[in-house]
Amino acid sequence: FKSWRAKTGPERAEILYRAANILAERRQEIGTLLAQEVGKPLGEAIPEVDRGVMILRYFASECVHPQGQVIPAQKAGSLQFTLRQPVGPVAVISPWNFPVAIPLWKMAPALAYGNTVVWKPAEVASFTAARIVEVFDSAGLPAGVLNLILGKGSRVGTPLVEQEGIRAITFTGSNGVGAGIAEIAARRNIKYQLEMGGKNPALVLGDADMDQAAKLIAAGAMRYAGQKCTATSRAIVTRDVADQFVQRLKAEIQALPLAPAVDPKSAVGPLITKDSLQKVASYAETGAKSGQTVLGGDYATTGDLKNGYFFQPTLIVDVPPNSPIAQEEVFGPLLVVELASSIDEAIAIANNTQYGLSVSLFTHDINAALEYIHAIDSGMVRVNGDTTGVDPHAPFGGMSGSSSHSREQGPAAIEFFTDIKTVQINAAGA
Repeated sequence: FKSWRAKTGPERAEILYRAANILAERRQEIGTLLAQEVGKPLGEAIPEVDRGVMILRYFASECVHPQGQVIPAQKAGSLQFTLRQPVGPVAVISPWNFPVAIPLWKMAPALAYGNTVVWKPAEVASFTAARIVEVFDSAGLPAGVLNLILGKGSRVGTPLVEQEGIRAITFTGSNGVGAGIAEIAARRNIKYQLEMGGKNPALVLGDADMDQAAKLIAAGAMRYAGQKCTATSRAIVTRDVADQFVQRLKAEIQALPLAPAVDPKSAVGPLITKDSLQKVASYAETGAKSGQTVLGGDYATTGDLKNGYFFQPTLIVDVPPNSPIAQEEVFGPLLVVELASSIDEAIAIANNTQYGLSVSLFTHDINAALEYIHAIDSGMVRVNGDTTGVDPHAPFGGMSGSSSHSREQGPAAIEFFTDIKTVQINAAGA
């Protein structure tokens, strides 16, 4: 830690730039491995590597940006300012569903601001993690600055976050594991950052562009088999357009190819494990009792799909807002439609959840959009866009049970990965 911390900003920037360039050169190789390892369709896997390149370049530039403030002192002739200093060794615990982008948006700022990293990726994404470490090694990152540990979270996760030398923990994963990390970090009085689940709604008003809304909601719900914390899992539609919207939504979902991840045409892809497949099937069965299944609802058994963890993209309508299928995170290709009579009721339904990660509203009404922006309880708010993702240079994070109330990425990252030191210098003998 001491030697990496002592390097200048331009020295750290040069290494991150080299890492970005090497990752760009290996985009096809690493993107294909990513698709094979976690089942992300190639059409999203390779762009995820490209996103990683953008993240590295962004934080390389952050290495040479101002990292403190000059503050007027009360005493005449005194100089007062703040310094941003690294917190120390950081534990990075990342999930399987974005095995390049998420660890890089944690590790790149950690390294840029002078911290060292101990990285524990999801065990099912270990091969991809090893390739990312190779990229940093080829870029000239000194030994010991980035350290990779592999294994099940239940075996190595707790010893990592309890390790005395770790001074901060950044985690993306389930709410249950996140709560345990928060308890350990609070007891140790170290920084922690949690990004967890979501039950993300898309609101569709009567004046919306129905084709746009249907296309983006279908993609946000079903691509990558809905295995994104920002995936759209609820469509809240005003009653006056519900029937026509559902028909368009069905057509858009049916247009998304369900195929193996390495098939260039694949959009939906498989679930990550057999347990995940069975979980989605259980929610589809329960949801059919709460509402009406108008599309899918069963295992995909045609051709080669019967040999993998494939589930039909599923649409369930007329779902009560308090039903389990409308409240609990499924993490699969399952979308429910809830009905509302007004923008106020739609917002109330959207807010009626333990989560608050991402949300979208489809409308032409600027007044409705302005009301929604302020009234919705969500960390990432969109108008006429899907709920998934966020630009790599913009803050990422949620409210309520989705987050520990901090933000990742962009200009917000410095808050977590540095400590503020306030300095005052006075004239000797004054």
